[in-house]
Amino acid sequence: MGLYHTGTTPIPFPDVRHGRVNADFGQGFYLTPDADFTYRWARQNAVVNAYELDISGLLVHRFTRDSEWFDYIYHNRRAIDKITADVIIGPIANDTVFDNFGLISSGYLKVEDALSLLRIGPEYTQVAIKTQKAVKQLKWITSLIVEGVAEHQAALKDEKARYDALFSEEVNRIISSGKV
Repeated sequence: MGLYHTGTTPIPFPDVRHGRVNADFGQGFYLTPDADFTYRWARQNAVVNAYELDISGLLVHRFTRDSEWFDYIYHNRRAIDKITADVIIGPIANDTVFDNFGLISSGYLKVEDALSLLRIGPEYTQVAIKTQKAVKQLKWITSLIVEGVAEHQAALKDEKARYDALFSEEVNRIISSGKV
C-alpha cells in the first residue's frame, strides 16, 4: 500500500509515540494514500515522504463513515483509545480538516446529526501506524520537496469554501428541523 506523510523533514524511521494522543485514531504515525491530499496540506518548506506498507501479519482495523467510526473518534479526542490494532485505516474527520469539532462534539447535537455534519465534504483516508511492529513493515521510499505550495493552498482554500457552504446548509437544516 503506497502512503504519504507531509512534514518538514525526511522521516525514514517514524516514531509512533510522537503524535498527539487525542488524534482521530489515537496516538500513532499518520499517513494517507492520497498524494493530492498530502500536497494540498503542505506549507512552505514542506517535504512529502513516500512509503510502502506491507500489512500482511498485522492487525488492521478499517472504518467507514458510520457511527462506529464517529464513536471511536469521539473517544480518541478525549484520549480514550478503545481499539487494539497495529494499523487503523479510515476516513479523516472533516472537522479536523476544517476546524469545527467543537460544534460537532458539543453535546447539543444528536449523534446522527453530528455524524451528518462529519459526512459533509470529500472523504479522505488516513492510515494510523500504531505499533512498532507496523513501523517495521513501513518502508520509506523517498522524500520530495513540495513545489507550487501557493497553487496547492489555493485548491485547499476553494475546497474549504465549498465545505463551509455545505456545512452551513446542514446546520441550518438541523436547526430548522427543531432537533437542537
